[in-house]
Formats: sequence, C-alpha cells, structure tokens
Amino acid sequence: MTSVLFSPIRLADLELPNRIVVSPMCQYSADDGVASDWHMTHLGMLANSGAGMLVVEATHVERRGRITHGCLGLYSDACEEALERVVLHCRHIGTAKLAIQLAHAGRKASAQRPWEGAKPLSEAEDAWPTIGPSALPFGPGWHTPRAMTEDDMAHVSASFTDAAKRSVNVGFDAVELHFAHGYLLHSFISPLSNKRNDAYGGSFESRMQFPLGVVRSVRAVVPRRIPLGARITGTDWVDGGLTADDAVAMGKALKAAGVDYIDVSSANITPESRWPTDPGFNVPAAERVRHECGLPVRAVGMITNAKQAEAIVAEGRADMVALARAFLDDPHWAWHAAQTLDADVARPIQYARTAPKLWPGAALRG
Repeated sequence: MTSVLFSPIRLADLELPNRIVVSPMCQYSADDGVASDWHMTHLGMLANSGAGMLVVEATHVERRGRITHGCLGLYSDACEEALERVVLHCRHIGTAKLAIQLAHAGRKASAQRPWEGAKPLSEAEDAWPTIGPSALPFGPGWHTPRAMTEDDMAHVSASFTDAAKRSVNVGFDAVELHFAHGYLLHSFISPLSNKRNDAYGGSFESRMQFPLGVVRSVRAVVPRRIPLGARITGTDWVDGGLTADDAVAMGKALKAAGVDYIDVSSANITPESRWPTDPGFNVPAAERVRHECGLPVRAVGMITNAKQAEAIVAEGRADMVALARAFLDDPHWAWHAAQTLDADVARPIQYARTAPKLWPGAALRG
C-alpha cells in the first residue's frame, strides 16, 4: 500500500515531497531578535528530519511585538542577515523546504522566557509597553495594553509587510502569518479580547477588518509563486470565544484575501483557556475548514505517531500534519515514520547507512 503521508503536495508553485511539517517552535534564544548559533544548530538538525517543510519559529515584525527578550525578529538588517545565514546553512546540509511564521505578540508581549517563569516582565527586567485591540490585559497581573489607534494599525501592518519583504529576500520557500495563540491578530478576531466599539470591533466581519488588511498588504509583496499561509485558531476553548464555525468563516475570508493554505491550531486567548490533550484534538476543526473552505489544511496538536498521521491525511481530514515536540523528542521522526509506513524519505548521504535496506539494526530498534 502506498503511503498518502509520504505523497507530494503542491502549495502555489512549491512542491513538498511529503505531508509532514515541523511546526514552528519558539526557542527564546535570539539576541534583540537576531538569530544565534542555537538557531543554526536547532534548525540545521530539523532540516534533516525527513519532513517536507520546516517552519521557523514565530518571528516578530517589530521589537515591541516580541513575546520575550529572547524571541526571534525580522525588523532590522541584522535580523535579516542572521536569518539568511541560517537559511543558507539549512539548504546546504538539509532537504526540508523552509517557511517562516511572522507574528506580533500584542498584549502577550513583554514576558519572561518560559524557564524564567513566563510571567509579565517587571520594570527591573526591562519591560516595554504593549498594544492590543482593547485596553484589556491578557490575564490577572499582566500589563494593560494600550488600545491601538488607526495609526498604530497602519504601523503594524507596514511592519508585517516589511518583514514579508525581508522573508522573500532571505529566500524562504513559504511565508505564514500567526492568527492564533492569543497574539495580536488573533486578539483582534476573538470577542474575548476585542471590545472595541468602532469599525474594528463588534461583529465578526468588523473584528476581521484589521487582520485581513494585514493579509492583503503582505500578499501584495509576496510573489504568487511563494505560498502564503496562516495559522488560525479552531476554537478558543472558552465560553463566548471563537468556535469552529468562526474558523470556517475565517478560512473563507483568508482564502478571498489570497492565502494559499491554513494551519489549524487553538486556544491561548486567555489564561483560562483549557484545551484537551486527546490525540489530534484540533483535527475535527481542521477537517471542517478543509471541506468548507476549499484550501489545503494542516492539522497540529497531539499528533505523535506515524499511523495516526497517515490516517488523518488518508481519510481526508487534513492535507498535511504538523508536529512540534515529537520532533524535539525524535529529530528523525519522519525517517522512522517512513520505515513504519514502508515509504521512502530523503536522508543526507552521510547517514544513508541508517536506512532499513542498509542497516539490519533498523528493524530491531525499539
């Protein structure tokens, strides 16, 4: 039987050799937004994971849009030059196509790194002012963001556009926009965080107005041959928040604005957001978006083993799957999935001897 997970897929003019994606994972290891040696090692390793696409972590479009002092950025020449070095390195040694996720943390910015506590930064820790759709903090004890003016929106939209131009200059194969996890664009869309009473608040259509403007501005500078994607929320997992119905409406609006594919994640709009830990818990929402919007869809969230991933794609519930911690746990996850599914996957020639046909020990690995 031929594996569907290991069949190719085309996004705009980009062809991926399989449907496996390394999900963007914040590393909190940049220096004023500039990629470090850690990124060279981390991403170089994952470029050889066997995945068809590797997505660089949430990369922030302005300094105040960073989650932490250690978050990656693409808002200066230094940021651009460092990422170009990383991309050239990954291309030289790896096989995965490379995407970047552009983001703005909004009211969740100015926070500690996870291993420092993940709380809002204090003045002594060099905190900075945050912005959001409304003057509502992310949660108790968090900074109160300044409600954005139209000038702020124009500035942020221009920052996304500039970062997208830099992404094309760097040579990324795809560009994604972060519409999830409680960050700025998601916070405009969710009624839990957007309490505006002007043209950018109220109805779903009004709450989408600013985020869609960002998409159109970015699409105008990203050539059509390069796929433009968006990570959206399938549900806020909070009463009164966004639901799968809204995810479908969002998908349709994004498609009309020029998006080529959608990644369905969920949650994190407030600290009270609690999501399931069931295997593939975002897949039902992803399936609805796929069937009702007519765009290629990627599912993420507790997808951990080869047979599960194969079933999601083979059953038409998603076109691609994305894994995060599974790849940190096993950087050669896709190699092992290929062995399970009797499929072929690219390996560096230096590691060719680990393939099952050349190494009897592969069959004995537990």
